[in-house]
Amino acid sequence: MVLPSAYLPPIDWFVRAMSSGEPIFIEQHENFIKQTIRNRCVIDSPNGVLNLSIPIDKSNFSMGKCQMKDVKISTHSDWQHQHWYALETSYYNSPFFEYLQDDFRPFYEKRWTYLMDFNEALLNKCIELIDIDLDINRTGRYLGLDINEKSIPNGMLSHSYYQVFAEKHGFLQNLSIIDLIFNMGPESVITLMREVK
Repeated sequence: MVLPSAYLPPIDWFVRAMSSGEPIFIEQHENFIKQTIRNRCVIDSPNGVLNLSIPIDKSNFSMGKCQMKDVKISTHSDWQHQHWYALETSYYNSPFFEYLQDDFRPFYEKRWTYLMDFNEALLNKCIELIDIDLDINRTGRYLGLDINEKSIPNGMLSHSYYQVFAEKHGFLQNLSIIDLIFNMGPESVITLMREVK
C-alpha cells in the first residue's frame, strides 16, 4: 500500500496501514500538495479543533512544484515552539501526557531540514509507542497513492475513545494519532485494532 507522508497522521491513516496486510510505502516522489496531512495535523484543543501546520520553505520549488523528498521546512518562524505549546496546552490533563511528553518534546527542540525526515521520525516514534508492527519504507520511484483524495478523508471510527474535552466538544473523529496516544497510552493499539477490517 502506498500512503502519503503525514505530520502526526490522522487515526484513519493508521487504520488503513494496519488493514492493508502488506508493506507500506510512503510516496516520496509525488509533488508536495499544500493544505494536506503532509505538513498538517489536527488536534483537540481547549477551544475545539486546532490545525497545526509546518511552514514550508518554497525556495527550491520550481514552477510551484517540489517532490516530497526535497521539501524543506522553513526556518522563518518559531513553529516548533508554537506546536509544542499547543500540544502541551491541549493534552496536559490527558491521562498519558506526563508519561509520554519526553518521547515527543525532542522532536520540537531539534532543527529539522526536510519535512519527510521529520514526519518519518515522528511516525516511527508513534509506531513504537503504540507497539504495532508496520513495515514502512519510502518509494524508490513514483508509484502514486492508493487513495485518490488530496488527503486521507475524515474516516468515521466505529468506536469512540476517551478525549480530554469530550464533555465540552463531544467526541471528535479522526484527529491526529497523538490525540489517541496521549489519551489512551498503551490501549491505543486496542482502539486501532477494533477499526481494522
